[in-house]
Amino acid sequence: MGAGPPAGAREAWTWAPSGSVAGSGEGLDPEWVWDDEADALLASVIERGDVAKVNDALRTWTRNDQALPAGLPQDVRAFMEKARQLPSWADRTALETAAAFNKSRGFYLNLLNGVGGGMLSTAIPREARSVYYSKGGADMEDRVAKTSMLGFAIGDLNAFRPDGDVIVHAVKTRMVHAAVRHLLPQSPDWSRTGEGQAIPISQADIMVTWHSLATYTMRKLVEWKVPISSADAAAYLHVWQVTAHMLGVRDEYIPVSWDAAHAQAAQVLDPVLRSTREGIELTDILLGQLAEQTSPGGIDRPLVDALARFLVGDRVADMDGIPEQPFWEKTIGALWPKLVAFREKLIPLPLVPALAWTIDEAVRRYILFFLTKGQGTRIEIPDTNRPAS
Repeated sequence: MGAGPPAGAREAWTWAPSGSVAGSGEGLDPEWVWDDEADALLASVIERGDVAKVNDALRTWTRNDQALPAGLPQDVRAFMEKARQLPSWADRTALETAAAFNKSRGFYLNLLNGVGGGMLSTAIPREARSVYYSKGGADMEDRVAKTSMLGFAIGDLNAFRPDGDVIVHAVKTRMVHAAVRHLLPQSPDWSRTGEGQAIPISQADIMVTWHSLATYTMRKLVEWKVPISSADAAAYLHVWQVTAHMLGVRDEYIPVSWDAAHAQAAQVLDPVLRSTREGIELTDILLGQLAEQTSPGGIDRPLVDALARFLVGDRVADMDGIPEQPFWEKTIGALWPKLVAFREKLIPLPLVPALAWTIDEAVRRYILFFLTKGQGTRIEIPDTNRPAS
């Protein structure tokens, strides 16, 4: 158990399990709860030298309904058969409603979950440092691809259907988290900056990331005045609730409603956002990749920076070291509401200024960058940390 988080990192845990999908629970601070079953298994897999064997087998497991591949060690197979099962409270109708909502609002959701969530993650000290010092931190393009795979799989129309792959990505990600929990404490660099943790990626950390995607996205949709029915809002929450369960989060920590989610986020996400050297470096790499991707279309780094600042706001943008771009920031702030209104058929085309389409094209290229990075990429269990530089 380590010395605990630095003073002021977040408030003492007071969020009640009565606000969870379980409706009750022990009320333990998730800061000191991990994933015992997965952690013990992956520690064993790594220590006995089975990582390559497991990864080779998992490459052929790509669909929710697919039998687990031959060649898996028996203990890994047993764990995965259990881990791939949806919770008893999963609602297939709600998951289908969420799929339709994701399709109809994909432009906003992909932008917020991809770029917005990415910028938020680098302002979360633990997440930034866990990424930076783990194996994936040495290749941010590959890290973006792996992160994008789960996020965009959630938004697929067939996400939880038999031919979808959310369950596959979630189970693999859960196993990767367990491997990182075993490996990162062996990194001297991470140990010096581990925010008081003896073991990374606690249940609280997973929920911080969850809020940087699901709750943040809902906040922005409301802020942008995107019309959302109560049924769609509930269904979108449900798909993230099920995903959290599949990632190994205890049901007592998964919010039962958006009100409960906002209350939890106010305690676990908002207070922990902070600037770190690692986060600033990762942000610069990511924005550089986005600018490089979009430059052929005439979109340069200032617009990329301004869009990032628009998505996360000045406070987080300053934490991430994103330069101010006064012209583009003012322009985006003025024209984005018109783009949203046009997309929602609230205003006709002639009322959308020509410059708005430059912003629209930049957003499309943002999204394309995240979508294409995941193609041909595999989520694999690491067997080492980031190589020393």
